[in-house]
Amino acid sequence: MTVAAGPLDHPFFVHALLAGTAVAAAAGLVGYFLVLRAQVFTGDALSHVAFTGAFAALLLGVDMRVGLFAATIAVALLLGLLGNRARTEDVAIGSVFSWVLGLGVFFLTLYTGAHGGANGGAGTRVLFGSIFGISAGQARTAVLVAGGVCVVLLAIARPLLFASVDEAVAAARGVPVRLLGFVFLALVGAAAGEATQAVGSLLLLGLLAAPAGAAQRLTDHPYRGLALSAGLAVAAMWGGLALSYAVPVLPPSFAIVAVAAALHGAAVAVGPLRRIRRGAAPVAV
Repeated sequence: MTVAAGPLDHPFFVHALLAGTAVAAAAGLVGYFLVLRAQVFTGDALSHVAFTGAFAALLLGVDMRVGLFAATIAVALLLGLLGNRARTEDVAIGSVFSWVLGLGVFFLTLYTGAHGGANGGAGTRVLFGSIFGISAGQARTAVLVAGGVCVVLLAIARPLLFASVDEAVAAARGVPVRLLGFVFLALVGAAAGEATQAVGSLLLLGLLAAPAGAAQRLTDHPYRGLALSAGLAVAAMWGGLALSYAVPVLPPSFAIVAVAAALHGAAVAVGPLRRIRRGAAPVAV
């Protein structure tokens, strides 16, 4: 009697599971602070930049991941330099990032023209991810990068929470608010660059924002929220991978973000019930 092979019997699924778990945990932790600090716009901007950086690297004959990390980290730090101006001048900055996305399409055209149609799938991989195509070496790199992001973020979580909730008071108490902001944005860039390989630049924001938004609706405690955000992101990753394996017609990136969106929708539905159980009084309008 032949026993049907399960998903863990396939190396491609194991690589995807290892890399995806690490990347999702990092995205969940980073995303919690993005939502808390009202910097979700940064995640959206980095999705444009990741696409352009990847193809700039390919045109130069460099590993795509070098372009992903260099572009996302550099632009994240640039947004940190802009500070509050990145919020007040959102129309101008949004126009610039739309141009950056157009530049990425130009790079894609040059790349496919120079290397032939056989390499045209590179655009699809960058836009929508290719987590089932990750090799053992790429999986190890993803685990190391995402693990490093998690370790550094947890090390600065306490002062970063203070600075995120009340920046002025934190600065008065001697917290290096500006330095923390730069470190955090560098971590966002690294997490975005790695997550792009899993869900693609177009769907990157879903993995960063949906689990974090759900966590903040389910708990007001910051450390529980951090843990819940990471847990929901990992659950979305596992659920999406399993769903895509069971229904091969579903791209894994779509399945992952669809599960994340479903979890956020469930949190939106449950949130008011949680407040009612706690006896929260209705807000007068």
